[in-house]
Amino acid sequence: MKFQGDVIKYGDNVDTDVIIPARYLNTIDKKELASHCMEDLDQTFVSRVKQGDIMVAGFNFGCGSSREHAPIAIKESGIALVIAKSFARIFYRNSINIGLPIIECPEAAEAIAEGNRLDVDMDQGIIRNVTTGAEYKTEPFPEFVQKIITSGGLIESIKKGTIQ
Repeated sequence: MKFQGDVIKYGDNVDTDVIIPARYLNTIDKKELASHCMEDLDQTFVSRVKQGDIMVAGFNFGCGSSREHAPIAIKESGIALVIAKSFARIFYRNSINIGLPIIECPEAAEAIAEGNRLDVDMDQGIIRNVTTGAEYKTEPFPEFVQKIITSGGLIESIKKGTIQ
């Protein structure tokens, strides 16, 4: 899996209530969820996010509740990949389950700035900051996890027979 995009950056402890506020959890419409993504933290997010952008964050990204709405809202907003110093455990698993690519790389998340352009090769575990020329190495997902993500999530990969 390869990605190229511009960075939208957030700090530490971005919780699921900020990613998608609870007042919008009465819908399963992915577009509706995306239209409210990050609005309590960043009113400009939905107007400036572009398809293929990469979200970069600090420690404990996605802490809070176990709702899958948070990674769904991020993915549907156009974010292609999330890189963080660390992820809350349930957000990490929910992201894989819905097919949102994520990378845990503290060094990259610390150094990358808002607006930087990144080239990311998840197969090789390489994050290249095109803006600064810096390169970071991370552990690639195992092949079966990559298949889940590229299939669009766990349910889709079972439907498609990607995994058994």
